[in-house]
Amino acid sequence: MYDNLRTCVSPEGRFIFSVHRSRYIVRNLRQSTFSDSLGPFEDGKPKRNDANFPDGDVEEPDGEWIYEIPNAFPFRGATYILKSWADARAQDSKGFILAESPPFSFTDLVRNHLLGPDTDDDRMEKLFRQLPDALKMALAVNSTDPEDLIQLAEISCRLVQDETGRQPVGLAHIRQTGGEGKAVIYDHLLFEAVANNPHLPDEYKNTMVLKPGIQGGSEIVGEWREDSSHVFEYLRRNSYIPWGHYAANMANDAVRYHVGDLTHSDMCGMRHLYYQRTYVRLAEALGIEVQASRRPLTPSELESLRLKIIDELHRDASSARLPFSSTLWGWNFGFDFSPSGYRLHASHQQIHTQYALVPNTGFLQEGADRQAGAGSAYCCGDLIADFIQRYRKQTGSSFFPALIAALRNNRRMDGSVGDGQSLVIHEDEQVMLYVPKAQTSQWELQLITLKPVGNILEADPLTRRSVDRAILAAMQTLELMGARMVTVIEYAKRFVSGDSDQRLLYAVLPRMPQSPGAFSEAQLRYISGHYPEDFAAACRTHLPPMPSSHADEASHP
Repeated sequence: MYDNLRTCVSPEGRFIFSVHRSRYIVRNLRQSTFSDSLGPFEDGKPKRNDANFPDGDVEEPDGEWIYEIPNAFPFRGATYILKSWADARAQDSKGFILAESPPFSFTDLVRNHLLGPDTDDDRMEKLFRQLPDALKMALAVNSTDPEDLIQLAEISCRLVQDETGRQPVGLAHIRQTGGEGKAVIYDHLLFEAVANNPHLPDEYKNTMVLKPGIQGGSEIVGEWREDSSHVFEYLRRNSYIPWGHYAANMANDAVRYHVGDLTHSDMCGMRHLYYQRTYVRLAEALGIEVQASRRPLTPSELESLRLKIIDELHRDASSARLPFSSTLWGWNFGFDFSPSGYRLHASHQQIHTQYALVPNTGFLQEGADRQAGAGSAYCCGDLIADFIQRYRKQTGSSFFPALIAALRNNRRMDGSVGDGQSLVIHEDEQVMLYVPKAQTSQWELQLITLKPVGNILEADPLTRRSVDRAILAAMQTLELMGARMVTVIEYAKRFVSGDSDQRLLYAVLPRMPQSPGAFSEAQLRYISGHYPEDFAAACRTHLPPMPSSHADEASHP
């Protein structure tokens, strides 16, 4: 009845999916046979490839069962689970742990196994410089020895040392036309790779990439300080996002390269800067006075400003004055480079999140110099808005209440009963963190608001606090399970939308080491080897303790 919606969420609050149980005969059209030996068994008899060259047609009487689960949101495709893989994984909860990379030191290898323990520093430096570029890159990413990384750092750029010659204090610069300086970097890929290695000593990280201004002229226009937490807000005017974007970046005196190092105060600070910048820009667009300059808004000032914006938007024609109508927020965590030069994730220089406001429209351009009116600017939350309107029109039901009911009514697709039915990892009165029935990344998590809150403008302090803590918990859980590269994106409702059904949603998307994405994923066909319920159980095992949503109300935005 609802097939054309292509969603796994039924209006009755149940998940629906298909099972493919294939039987088929394949006509043999091969002309030649290329029989050969593949090598000997232990007893000397050959292993042959005769099975690869059947004489007649091929019959499969009972093929693998494959579950096809339409994504809850049709624009995200469908997920396919091979039953035999998932059944095996259900018996092995340890299969959800990604192995840590073992400690590795090239310096120790050379001194202990190649050139001897008396190899002096000058000879080691010459050896590092003579290494092929691919090997340098592999060491920059994978070495856990600070000595290795210091050698590579000094190869990649011209470091200036203090009077002792043991501590870096800066990068040499060359003056360019107009008086601007440019850091002397000999190998940009190597420089970036080694600077992203957590095992590089902090004084090198600070000198190379963390000190304000070392990466260019991006202005710091916001700041958060609390206890040991310190966050800078950078303005990225040279942005790939129209109208520029902002980055809430852990400061150089609060080095955080692992999610496990992040405190609740750190997360509060990064998110406070996001809320603050959004509310201030909206207030300025609406002519609302912002009584703060050269200081952050207090939590009470932030909430007061949010309520004033909402009141103003409820006035006639106020929304028409709003040039920006949605948020864009994301977090790329983790970094890797292959020795061949392929960059494997987008993050760089310790933990930071990025955000912007999305305009209502952009100018339509017919040619280089000819404008043809205005068109809507893209916002990923609009994809959800379009779908839930269609869902409501065809079913008579609101989508998000049906999704929440389906999550609470979930049953395993393999038919087993008892424990292990739940997809929910964490829930409080404001939010739910869960494993989606159809995962697009094999370890995908999602976070939604349980009340009709569709964007951060509609989120009161309790909701914002719950969202922030659940995002941090999701990231820390995945890191404890071995995830090293994770992308988080926000699907937000437009500020001017009157649809109370759309909820604020975050998708947490780990990058898996053996699943880089290929033609299946390009067609939005996602392959998984486990039941989502088993992954949810593994996540609950690793979920860090969650503080009360009412704790620290005075300091949280």
